[in-house]
Amino acid sequence: MRIAIVAESFLPLMNGVTHSILRVLEHLQERGDEVMVIAPSTSDTDVSSVEKGAYVHRLPSVPLAGYTNVRVALGGVNRVKRILADFSPDVVHLASPFVLGWRAVQAAHQLGIPTVAIYQTEVPSYAARYGVPFLENWAWNRVDNIHLLATRTLVPSTFALNQLRGRGILRVDMWRRGVDTARFNPAKRSTAWRSSVAPDGHRIIGYVGRLAVEKQVEDLAVLADLPNTKMVIVGDGPQRAALEAQLPDAVFTGFLGGDALAEAVASFDLFVHPGEFETFCQTIQEAMASGVPVVATGRGGPLDLVENSRTGWLYEPGNLTQLRDYAQDLIGDDAKRRAFATAATASVQGRTWPVLSAGLVRHYNEVIASFSRENGPTELTSSKGPTS
Repeated sequence: MRIAIVAESFLPLMNGVTHSILRVLEHLQERGDEVMVIAPSTSDTDVSSVEKGAYVHRLPSVPLAGYTNVRVALGGVNRVKRILADFSPDVVHLASPFVLGWRAVQAAHQLGIPTVAIYQTEVPSYAARYGVPFLENWAWNRVDNIHLLATRTLVPSTFALNQLRGRGILRVDMWRRGVDTARFNPAKRSTAWRSSVAPDGHRIIGYVGRLAVEKQVEDLAVLADLPNTKMVIVGDGPQRAALEAQLPDAVFTGFLGGDALAEAVASFDLFVHPGEFETFCQTIQEAMASGVPVVATGRGGPLDLVENSRTGWLYEPGNLTQLRDYAQDLIGDDAKRRAFATAATASVQGRTWPVLSAGLVRHYNEVIASFSRENGPTELTSSKGPTS
């Protein structure tokens, strides 16, 4: 089939959205599908115009204020409409749509092309964290309008499914995320790597992710003085300097990818994730595949991933005393931690990217089969409509 993927963010920026797109592109390339990616431009001159067999059409963009490696595409609906009309896809895949994705869902609707929207980022809830809570309602209206217009929305977790259905968005199905269990594996644990970050033999408490306001990494300061532990922060972002000041004894590795990331994660003793706005949280799944138990907030995607008292602990959002208690519980008990680690690895087996990507293709086929090019989606599920 012919598939247009509209990416709110893409290479060279590596995040959860980009990672998912790349894994899907690998699968579509193996199938022999013809794929185009529409994404914001980049200032990086080394970025290829072809990625995993897909042509990447870059739209002019500007950096997001305060987060310069994130770029926002310029141009209106008509520009996207012309690109889609020229490519004539069977289906349009909207990856975490918000700005560019809003234009794309309108363009596809006008052209009579079915759309599959991937709800992956809880953008409206970021507003308060970034000091602009008055934008939250506007942002939720944008999210509503995108997903009401899309032929089908796919969400990665039960929390996200209930969240959107509660807002009157009913054409919603589940599509989780895969994990590379060959790369993220307990066998990647490295004594040498552990010695390099914790030369005194301390237990390693690790975090992996963007160092951005919405990730709430500063909450990990409550763990800084746990005896015989070393905190390791893997990732980069606009909050790095502030976090280095708040966590002066932690090791900050910067961004790691590929085998270097897999080695680091498998070498943790405990993985912690304090962010409250994760619709899934891929790094939790990668830690579990690596044989590392998890302590995370009991909201959003982690609710589906972490089983309390078996693969890790979920603490009440905002309850940092509970976060500390749960971390100490696992760090201080080697036998319990090993048992949790074994259960965590077993829990993610079978969630490979080929299996998950094949499921995505089934969704593509279903919306193509059910979509009427003359009338758009066959059934509207809300009286809400798109706004400009």
